[in-house]
Amino acid sequence: MIHILPVPGIGEIASGDDLGALLGRALAPLAPETGDILVVTQKIVSKAEGQRVALSTVTPGARAIEIAGAIGKDPRLVELVLAESTQVVRAAPNVLITRHRLGLVMANAGIDASNIGTAQPDSVLLLPKDPDASAAGLRDAIQARLGVKLGIVLSDSFGRPWRNGVVNVAIGSAGLPAIHDKRGGLDRDGRPLQVTQIAYGDLLASAAGLAMGEAAEGLPVVLVRGCLLPDEDIPAARLVRPLGEDLFQ
Repeated sequence: MIHILPVPGIGEIASGDDLGALLGRALAPLAPETGDILVVTQKIVSKAEGQRVALSTVTPGARAIEIAGAIGKDPRLVELVLAESTQVVRAAPNVLITRHRLGLVMANAGIDASNIGTAQPDSVLLLPKDPDASAAGLRDAIQARLGVKLGIVLSDSFGRPWRNGVVNVAIGSAGLPAIHDKRGGLDRDGRPLQVTQIAYGDLLASAAGLAMGEAAEGLPVVLVRGCLLPDEDIPAARLVRPLGEDLFQ
């Protein structure tokens, strides 16, 4: 049986906070077990890693000003989006979809101003520089503190091109197979599997989202227990489809 357990008591995270220590303290009452999986929103990781940018410090260039005028967004925000991206995929009124430097195709390069605290109202939060490395650092810090080996997933909410609404996906992971390749195996009828790859990282992030919520719930960390996964450590970067296999660019 799979259990999804909210981890309370995290509080507001600030730049420079020792997130591994904070998570270790918050987890202790839940008596985490080796094999449990901790799903952490990227937002608190970005906060701890100092990925906050004050818009007042940003000077937009000509391209950002042009795009901002066409889509109705703050040109300073657009400048940050362009700096974090390798390609503008789609620009339309109030919509800017880009390919992030990490390969993620997402709105506004993942830059967000919601739920980041009120101390600096004119600021936004960028994604972690290396989400898989961030997840590995949290895994090691928690294991050193609590003596248990947890899987870690860093989650973020994504829109989808052909469906309304957002779901949580994994943008970073450590200690688990973010994707598991079952090609070459057999189905129940003995037919060989030709395309089946299971995105365990995304499944875990999405399941945790049921407890985390997407608004003012204030639950950025969830413990998932009872999910039996293959004994592999495959980072979330492997979930990003290579450009050469992208049929929709």
